[in-house]
Amino acid sequence: MRIVTSQPGGTSAFVARMLAQGLAGPLGQQVIVDNRVAVIAIEAVAKAPPDGYTLLVMSNLLWMLPLLQSTSFDPVKDFLPVSLTATSPNILVVHPSLPVKSVKQLITLAKARPGELNFATSGTGASNHLAAELFKAMAGIDIVRINYRGGGPLLIAMLGGEVPISFASAGAVAPHLKAARLRALAVTSAHPSALLPGLPPVAETLPGYETVAMYGVFAPAGTPAAIISRLNQEIARFLRTPEAKERFLSTGMETVGNSASEFGAAMKSDLSKMAKVIKEANIQAQ
Repeated sequence: MRIVTSQPGGTSAFVARMLAQGLAGPLGQQVIVDNRVAVIAIEAVAKAPPDGYTLLVMSNLLWMLPLLQSTSFDPVKDFLPVSLTATSPNILVVHPSLPVKSVKQLITLAKARPGELNFATSGTGASNHLAAELFKAMAGIDIVRINYRGGGPLLIAMLGGEVPISFASAGAVAPHLKAARLRALAVTSAHPSALLPGLPPVAETLPGYETVAMYGVFAPAGTPAAIISRLNQEIARFLRTPEAKERFLSTGMETVGNSASEFGAAMKSDLSKMAKVIKEANIQAQ
């Protein structure tokens, strides 16, 4: 069995490695992780035989890319969802110099100073970018995007006070929150997260707000339902183990392991919501 995913070092690659280790024994198969550039990985699985021996592990990028640029694949027609393995929310953080301690206070300040406050992103269409655009739209505020080349430069800019606001990844900012070098206001998931217990969701202030990074397993379209069901059962079983939960949590993710239909519905809901955000904000790949 081959699990195709993005290049080594990324979160999708970590998820793929964990699943390869967890599935090999129960399935009685050697499971190999095949790392490729994300777009090439997606295209390879879209064209693979639908026999259950080639799977894709990918984030929201699978359905975000076609919204940002022309692609040779259709995320809905060319793939079957198997299971949502894990989610990771963004954390709305501010530099301590910004005089706000809640989402409500941030919105009030932004409305009093339209076009004056900046927010940092790590790339066009990145989860922190889309989370901020959704926040802007729902809060009705005008804050200005400052884009950096990757999460590292973004974090340096935030810590230095160069930019006061960002929707950063939980894993990246957790150490700096403990050291009080950054201040967390809220989590972007619909409910409080085990990653940062006690931190309220943005949705407490903006009802209906939700955006999380999703990491899931997909099979080529046409894969028999019996194979999808067996894979789903084994993935869910593995994700329920204490070891898996702990390993995922240590890297800033919470395990899920839902049904294929639930994952498909979550994917389509996110696609629809973000398509609207991308269109209204006129976001295009750079």
